[in-house]
Amino acid sequence: MNPTPAHRIFHSRPHAAVLACALLAAACTSLSQRTPPTSAKEVGELREGSGYLKGYLAAAELPDSLALLPPPPEANSAAMEDDKEAFRRLAALRSTPRGAIAVQDANLRFPAAAGTFGCALGVRISEQDTPHLNMLLRRTLADAGIATYKAKDHYQRSRPFVVMSTQSCTPKEEAVLAKDGSYPSGHAALGWAWALVLTEVAPDRADALLQRGRAFAQSRAICGVHWKSDVEAGRLMGAATVARLHTNQVFEAQLNLAREEVARARQAGLAPAGDCAAEAQALQQGRTLAP
Repeated sequence: MNPTPAHRIFHSRPHAAVLACALLAAACTSLSQRTPPTSAKEVGELREGSGYLKGYLAAAELPDSLALLPPPPEANSAAMEDDKEAFRRLAALRSTPRGAIAVQDANLRFPAAAGTFGCALGVRISEQDTPHLNMLLRRTLADAGIATYKAKDHYQRSRPFVVMSTQSCTPKEEAVLAKDGSYPSGHAALGWAWALVLTEVAPDRADALLQRGRAFAQSRAICGVHWKSDVEAGRLMGAATVARLHTNQVFEAQLNLAREEVARARQAGLAPAGDCAAEAQALQQGRTLAP
């Protein structure tokens, strides 16, 4: 049987339409079946040597923190006095086990940061055991964190340890933090984004995950590097970022694969590392305090 002449495919409208639909369907199928990368090398770093990976969203796709957030509290306002009072209450926790967790929460470097939500999830999170979940956390970190910077750079709010003339719980970072805007909190944004994403991975653990997400954000206020209002605004940006992430096909595919990983990890009995009972007891110390 002779093949159809080329001019009949490209110049006959019915045949051209059929071919276009077939090619489009093939492309969509290929995209949906493509496995999202779990390799840091394949994803790429935000800045070479930084250890922080690129997010899922392009800069233009990120939520606009300057448009979404109100200005931070003004000096001598009632809201600012509330921020200072919250600072004093939370700073008192630094010498307790809750303060020790706040120091740990400051570390966003992987693989250490992968274990932050392990107890709340009830599963060990690592590049080896749950590669898609690990990558989900590494990439959403960038999306949620970067989304805070329009407002950060615009307001350039001074951090609590600077205004209150005291030390933070991470003194080695103070020189850098003092030059970086406090409002909103990037840590709070990414921590809340992590919590929200993880509730979709394991809905049955939602309460524990959201409690840990709140505590992660609160840790920044305990450390004296963010005000209460910074943390609250950061959580809003975390939620806004997750809403945008659901428009990204790679994120959605990786989310689905992360669900499968967690199910397998549960069947295999991959319990989180660390003392989860001690963590739960320590986190209780800040549960009744805002933010």
